[in-house]
Amino acid sequence: MSSNYSGAQSPWSSITGPNLGYVMEMYDLYQESPELIDPEYAELFEQYGPPVEAAGQQTTASTAAPTVESGVDPNKFAKVLAAVQLAEAIRAHGHLASDIYPLQDQPKDTERLELSAYGLTEQDLKDVPVSFILANAPSDVTNGLEAITYLKSLYTDKIAYEFSHIVQPQERSWIQEKIESGQLKPSLDADKKKELLDLLTRVEGFEKFIHRTFVGQKRFSIEGVDTLVVLMEELVRLSETAGTENIMIGMAHRGRLNVLTHILNKPYEMMFAGFAHVGDEAFLPENGSLEITKGWYGDVKYHMGATYRSPDGTNIKLAYNPSHLEVVNPVVAGQTRAAQEITDQKGMPKVDPKKAYAIMVHGDAAFPGQGVVAETLNISRINGFHTGGSIHVIANNLIGFTTEQHDSRSTHYSSDPAKGYEIPVIHVNADDPEAVVAVARLAFEYRQKFGKDILIDLIGYRRYGHNEMDEPLVTNPLMYHGIHQHGTVRELYGKQLSSEKVLTEDDVQTLDKDIQKEMQEAYDRVKENKSDDEGKMTIPEAVLNGFPEVPTGVDKDVLIKMNEELLAWPGDFSAFGKLARILKRREDPFNGKGKIDWAHAETLAFGSILQDGNPIRMSGQDAQRGTFAHRHLVLHDEKTGNELVPLHHISGAEASFAIYNSPLSEAAVLGYEYGYNAENEKALVIWEAQYGDFANMAQMMFDQFISASRAKWGQKSGLVMLLPHGYEGQGPEHSSARLERHLQMAGENNWTVANLSSAANYFHILRRQAKMLGEESIRPLIIVSPKSLLRHPMVGAELEDLAEGQFQTVLEQPGMGKKKTKVERILFASGKMAIDLAERVKDGKGYDWAHIVRVEQLYPFPAEKIQAIIDRYPKAKELAWVQEEPQNMGSWSFAEPYLREIADGKDVTYYGRIKRQSPAEGDGEAHKVEQARIIDEALSQS
Repeated sequence: MSSNYSGAQSPWSSITGPNLGYVMEMYDLYQESPELIDPEYAELFEQYGPPVEAAGQQTTASTAAPTVESGVDPNKFAKVLAAVQLAEAIRAHGHLASDIYPLQDQPKDTERLELSAYGLTEQDLKDVPVSFILANAPSDVTNGLEAITYLKSLYTDKIAYEFSHIVQPQERSWIQEKIESGQLKPSLDADKKKELLDLLTRVEGFEKFIHRTFVGQKRFSIEGVDTLVVLMEELVRLSETAGTENIMIGMAHRGRLNVLTHILNKPYEMMFAGFAHVGDEAFLPENGSLEITKGWYGDVKYHMGATYRSPDGTNIKLAYNPSHLEVVNPVVAGQTRAAQEITDQKGMPKVDPKKAYAIMVHGDAAFPGQGVVAETLNISRINGFHTGGSIHVIANNLIGFTTEQHDSRSTHYSSDPAKGYEIPVIHVNADDPEAVVAVARLAFEYRQKFGKDILIDLIGYRRYGHNEMDEPLVTNPLMYHGIHQHGTVRELYGKQLSSEKVLTEDDVQTLDKDIQKEMQEAYDRVKENKSDDEGKMTIPEAVLNGFPEVPTGVDKDVLIKMNEELLAWPGDFSAFGKLARILKRREDPFNGKGKIDWAHAETLAFGSILQDGNPIRMSGQDAQRGTFAHRHLVLHDEKTGNELVPLHHISGAEASFAIYNSPLSEAAVLGYEYGYNAENEKALVIWEAQYGDFANMAQMMFDQFISASRAKWGQKSGLVMLLPHGYEGQGPEHSSARLERHLQMAGENNWTVANLSSAANYFHILRRQAKMLGEESIRPLIIVSPKSLLRHPMVGAELEDLAEGQFQTVLEQPGMGKKKTKVERILFASGKMAIDLAERVKDGKGYDWAHIVRVEQLYPFPAEKIQAIIDRYPKAKELAWVQEEPQNMGSWSFAEPYLREIADGKDVTYYGRIKRQSPAEGDGEAHKVEQARIIDEALSQS
């Protein structure tokens, strides 16, 4: 590299601060890939060397003037640099001065774009070569002033861009090239313009028809961001062309009905039938292109989803969504990942991000306000959770319910949180449908090229109040006076096409009338339909009947061979010595020594499920190792760090196995796993909380999806949740999995809740769950999993326990209850408390008067089996529930009504902690004293 300057004579000495940083960054890129930067910059670096050469040096009087050799006037060079600074300011800050607000009610910040801010005049800019400001400039841009004007036209118009926060220079350069080449300037032919107007007329006409026909009914109108449908329609078109198999859409209620109608092609008749409270099945397309599931209780119409299969074979899926609006985001991400994966081969599943992608539509108040948004963005590029990029859209009404932006966020834009995750943000004026089409094309191409999320901030307004019965002038008078005077996007675009001679004004009006006529005819057909099945609630028999008893044993020889293969590591693999010795002990139970502990039983269950052809996906914080260092499904070479997953190498496996350590997130990860399972019904999907009460942070997922999705939406799930639970004297946190909450939500066989005391039962319940996947009777499974019991000898299993039998909802304490006429008290317990009682009674000697029953499955409550046990003891006077949790927590309040119903005059009593506000004692010694008291009282003969 040559340099005509030395030391302080370098022209770089006139650059300081951020500008020097920018030049240095460009130089780094020049060294890596010279073709990615402007040729003029490359020439500067070739001539003058790296900018760091003179950084921080003082220019002296003797060197201030350029040498004859250089032929460069430093003053002119300073003007060039100032022009470059101005150009970069336009690129970085042009969005602040852009025309992106339809109501023109937001101030524009042009201060950083003024020539005077950089000591420049128009003549100065005219003297600057175009090449210093703009690479590949259009032929009509001939000097620096025209280049600056051209940049302003690109960066301050109806589309605005934020991408300077992206770390990778290749991405920034690609976006910049797309913008400055003029490719994003709207340029549509007449036919496309007519199509846009037709779609906008349908979007607006649909809202107008409902508003007029079904007065006072909520619909959460799209009006004000009508072009959301234009955006989605263009994304669908691009996806079909690219051969995308699945588009997963998650969105809140605003505009949802319009998206269902015009993107998923739900017929007008079906939509109007919902408002008219008549059955809509008669209007379901006969070609099978539309699939809608329903629960027996149902949900409001603007929460419902659907699946549409386009003629090109692309499935468009709108996820069902509760009113806790943003929680659908991770669910949709999980559905997308499931649609991308191939899971019918052993080993890791294969992922093809081009097969599917997600469109997530957010509210402008909810996007910065809801933490689950940030959680979802955080997992977007994490191993095990990435989907090759989602397209996010903020349907920006500039208001949340009645709250304006100055009261709803601390950022300039509602989109700002995305920038922390290096997501490009494109702001677009929702009143410009052609600009919206251009933005859709940019977003799709970026996602396909870089495999990352991108966000479109679709800025519009909300024509009515939060719902159509609200009067927004009460709380937001200035905004709504402006809205009432503002034409709709259809009106504005119709006038534009009339002025462009694409259509006449009469054509525009006729189109509106024709579409209204079409909708009226559709509604007339609804009124003629006499079927009326609304209000009927029929629970499927398979749900009412619950799980059948299915054999879940695995042949001994299969288990023996599998265990050998799990421990036959490659010769060049060096496991951590201590761990290797622990795992090698898993040979002992197969040689008549010791028992199969909890984690060992789990691994064997997983292996057998893979051999049966069900893929397994598991995630959780530290799930690979296990919170309590018990699982170790992923081994690490002590010398190289390479990973080994023994379950990938067992013979006979016919499905994939993946286990991921998740980030410190509960809501997004659990929602993701629920979504994955909803899409891949045959996969055994497991989420493990680090401690059971970590589920608190994902409570909305339990409340609004997992517990009730079948009754609301007809959406099945076989998701498994492992929630470590057990009172070990470690304090209020991490003792309780808040079992009572899951039992309180139990009803209509919506899920299974188990608190197990047997590794064999754990083996069988996992296998039972896997066998029911995809069946009509499937339901989620919550296991209150152990901590101290993970290695407890009384929990361990014999080989025969796994080879024979099935899951037992109730277990009886060995050695007790043999003298039927002497039993006066029957104790019921589950989980750790059952083992604590077992340790006290040992073989049962001295306790002829009592019997202990372990209730392994709490819901559905095994009343019939318990009744049969009680009937064997005619002298029993007392049925006692024993638990470690406080009386107002745990399972007592849930079990008590069942026990009283079958007590037949016997006393029903409780042994445990008193009602408390905190789950457990904060002191270990106090815990021991209290736990001993409970056991003493439960096992003291009165």
